[in-house]
Amino acid sequence: MKLYAVSDGPPSLAVRMTLKALDMEYQLINVDFCALEHRTEDYAKMNPQKEIPVLDDDGFYLSESIAIMQYLCEKYAPPNCTLYPQSVIHRALVNQRLCFNMGFYYAPISAHSMAPIFFDYERTPMSLKKVQNALEVFETYLERLGSKYAAGDDVTIADFALISATICLEAIDFDLSPYPLVNKWYTTFKEEYPQLWEIANSGMQEINAFEHNPPDLSEMDHPFHPTRKTKA
Repeated sequence: MKLYAVSDGPPSLAVRMTLKALDMEYQLINVDFCALEHRTEDYAKMNPQKEIPVLDDDGFYLSESIAIMQYLCEKYAPPNCTLYPQSVIHRALVNQRLCFNMGFYYAPISAHSMAPIFFDYERTPMSLKKVQNALEVFETYLERLGSKYAAGDDVTIADFALISATICLEAIDFDLSPYPLVNKWYTTFKEEYPQLWEIANSGMQEINAFEHNPPDLSEMDHPFHPTRKTKA
C-alpha cells in the first residue's frame, strides 16, 4: 500500500492518522506541492483531479481523503472498531461530521489561513467571519451532542478530518478560547492520542513556518490561485 501525500496538507494528515490508528503498514510518498508534482500527467493517471492525497492499494487508486478513510476502515478495521462505527445512526453522524468538515468547516478555514500563505489572497473581515461562523456551528454540535469527540465519546475518522482542519488555525495563532467546547475537544485529542497528534502537529509546524516565511508560488496553477489557468 502506498499513500501519495503532502507533508503539511490537512487531508493527507487525516488519512495518515487513520492509517496510524489502524496500525497499518504503508509506503509514504511525499508529493512536492511546491514543485507541482501533483500537476503532472503521471500523477493525473492516478487522480485526474490532480489533488492530494491518493491511495494506491495494490493498484487500486483512490482519491478524496474522506473516501480513503472510509475505505480503509471498511476494508481493514478489526471487528467492533469505533473509528467508523457499524451502527447506522452512529455512522450517519460520523458521515455528517465529515461532510460538515469538507463543505462548511475546512473550506473557510483553509481560505483564511492557507490561501494567504501560498497565494495572492488576504485575510479580511469577511474571511474571518466565515471562520467564526464555522467554529460557532461546531461549538453548537458539540454542545448538543454533549460528547467528548465530534460524533460521540470515541474518536472517529471525523475527528481526524476536523483536527487536521483546526491545526491551520493554531498555525496562524488563532485564538480558540471564545469556543470553549471546540478548544476542549482539540486539547483532549492532543492529550489522549499523542501519537496521532504527532502526525497532525508535524503538519501544523510546517504551516506555521510558512506563515512566517511564505514561499514564492505566485505562478502556481492551483484552485486557490486567482489567476489560475483552466486546462483544456
